[in-house]
Amino acid sequence: LPPGVLNVIHGAHDAVNFICDAPAIRAISFVGSNAAGEHIHARATRRGARVQANLGAKNHAVVLADADKDATLNAIAGAAFGAAGQRCMALSVAVFVGEAQAWIGDLADKARSLVVAAGHVDGADVGPLISPQAKARVESLIASGEAAGARVVLDGRGVAPAGYEKGNFVGPTLLDGVTTDMECYRQEIFGPVLCCITVDTLEEAIALVNRNPYGNGASLFTADGAAARKFQYEVDIGQVGINVPIPVPLPMFSWTGSRGSFRGDIHLYGKQGVQFFTQTKTITSSWRYQSGASGARKQQTLRGATVMPTAQ
Repeated sequence: LPPGVLNVIHGAHDAVNFICDAPAIRAISFVGSNAAGEHIHARATRRGARVQANLGAKNHAVVLADADKDATLNAIAGAAFGAAGQRCMALSVAVFVGEAQAWIGDLADKARSLVVAAGHVDGADVGPLISPQAKARVESLIASGEAAGARVVLDGRGVAPAGYEKGNFVGPTLLDGVTTDMECYRQEIFGPVLCCITVDTLEEAIALVNRNPYGNGASLFTADGAAARKFQYEVDIGQVGINVPIPVPLPMFSWTGSRGSFRGDIHLYGKQGVQFFTQTKTITSSWRYQSGASGARKQQTLRGATVMPTAQ
């Protein structure tokens, strides 16, 4: 790349504020926490900069009993515990509807079979968390759920893979009987923890998802096309999956997280991503045709007009 095209700035609050305030920086694209993103959006837009801030998430999967059971449980386990849950589109809540509530034990068996190890080890399914502080936070949220009445179906605390006993590991964890007032539900855990909630109807499940302040992604697992159509139209979420656990669009489409998961008006990826980094300029000009030999200009006497000069 030519000099100056790519610049890497290290720092925290001062570096962020510099980026927000620098007149030469006209557009800021951010991915991170709500606290940081809301600060960046408020500060930078105040001076007229363009900002797209992609924030936190609490992604739900709604499971109907008519879904393909084995495929659904495999998808949920992979989406919840892959990357140790450290991705903004990680599946962190499973809402089991009606008879599907009986599948929670089978999901725990799927999760229990995942291999926790260093990421470079052959066969590893779940790697470590990013820091000791991240591990402590995840374990504290598990403990808070247990203290509030959730049942720990599978407990990943205390996992220590051989050779990495001091690593920042938390194994796959399932909490059943979670309610929406619990801290483990309200917070984005960002770890391999799946909160399981049970409801009786699809309507209840949609209402539950819509009450959550975040709007990054939600999925429905079903074999019923009518149920899928109802879900995709009524759920107030920016990215919806049908039998897809992590509904991240391909790059030619735009990333459309909404509500508490986004600040701004133009999304990243796809056409919107190009539009975000494009400043439109419109040129209006008037070249009057002048007849005359050898290009000689013919003088015209024009009367001034008070209308917009687009048709004269």
